[in-house]
Amino acid sequence: MDLAAAELAAGRFLEALGISTDSESLRGTPGRMARAYAELFSPRPFDLTTFPNDEGYEELVLARGIPLRSVCEHHLLPFVGTAHIGYLPGARILGLSKLARVLEHFACRPQVQERLTKQVADWLDGNLAPRGVGVVVEAEHTCMTLRGVQATGTTTVTSTFLGELRADARYRAEFLSLTGTAG
Repeated sequence: MDLAAAELAAGRFLEALGISTDSESLRGTPGRMARAYAELFSPRPFDLTTFPNDEGYEELVLARGIPLRSVCEHHLLPFVGTAHIGYLPGARILGLSKLARVLEHFACRPQVQERLTKQVADWLDGNLAPRGVGVVVEAEHTCMTLRGVQATGTTTVTSTFLGELRADARYRAEFLSLTGTAG
């Protein structure tokens, strides 16, 4: 990342919109903008931590209400919400914090919610080899609530189910019931 170039570009962007950065309160804004977007686009590194499923645990493992923040790739405005991520274990179980880390990894880039939901599910499926994966994301997009249609309070819900969570309606219903997203 080139923060100095980003700061110059942010200053030019504000100037092009008729916003002067000459005042004391706005003088540092281009630098703050550059650092803020650098932070939004920089996931923390993590290692996938798995453990043998020695007890043969076969039921749903679910993390509910994982905080989510990302940036809409169409307007570069934030969207925030929560994700519910679960899986049906196979031979290995996952360190629980990794469910939130995987979400953060894919959310730290310009995104669309539909792709984000699928990326998290596909990554878990490919790296953990569970019997099934479920991801439900609920988010408010400021590109929709602060501008354009200005539909304040509107949330968008996306879901991806793989493996047995897709094939078996009982598992899917349990997932949706436990997350409070069942219609």
